[in-house]
Amino acid sequence: MGNSGPDPQAAGTLIPKGDGLMEQKQERDYVRLSWAMFKTGVLGYGGGPSVIPLIRYEVVTRYRWLGDEEFAEILALANALPGPIATKMAAYLGYRRKGTLGAVISVLAHVMPSAIAMIALLSAVEMLSGSAVVQGMIAAVIPVISVMLGVMAYEFAERAVKGLGKPLGIAFFLIAFLLLQVIDVQDAIVIAIFLAYGAVHFKGIAWWKKRRAGRETARGTDGGAS
Repeated sequence: MGNSGPDPQAAGTLIPKGDGLMEQKQERDYVRLSWAMFKTGVLGYGGGPSVIPLIRYEVVTRYRWLGDEEFAEILALANALPGPIATKMAAYLGYRRKGTLGAVISVLAHVMPSAIAMIALLSAVEMLSGSAVVQGMIAAVIPVISVMLGVMAYEFAERAVKGLGKPLGIAFFLIAFLLLQVIDVQDAIVIAIFLAYGAVHFKGIAWWKKRRAGRETARGTDGGAS
């Protein structure tokens, strides 16, 4: 009688090996990254600011590739560097997920849909730019973009107040508004100033609390001695 056990070769075709599972997972990661950046490129009407809430939804809310705090830090750094902010965000996120190849795929997925559409419609750009239909579409989508930006700004502001404390957080908002809107200081300079302060903020607070506790201890010792 022949061997009644399972054929190892056949079993090998039924049970995926570890390398095969890893390859499938990597392929899914590339697909998710490409699809997320593709959607932000297609739906991001109005330039960089309108794309940021879309990228945040895909990266923070849906796939949880980054936390809100890290996303805010990357957004600040990207805003301080030259070039389109959405492209820089796509490049960083792709590199963060899958290295150099991920960065290339992420940028291409984000940029290519708009680039292809622009080239395909190049002959009709002048006609479409004055079209009442196109103008109506842009006007209708602006309130949605405004709400998305407002929600994101509120959530960032809430985290800033929690991290810095209410008095200092409000003071920083006023200083930032004064520098950016009244004095008209360049964005990159303001971001650099606030980043420099943020680097020493918690150390400074800890030092101040330690010094204050030392003074109170010294006063208590002097009072007990008297």
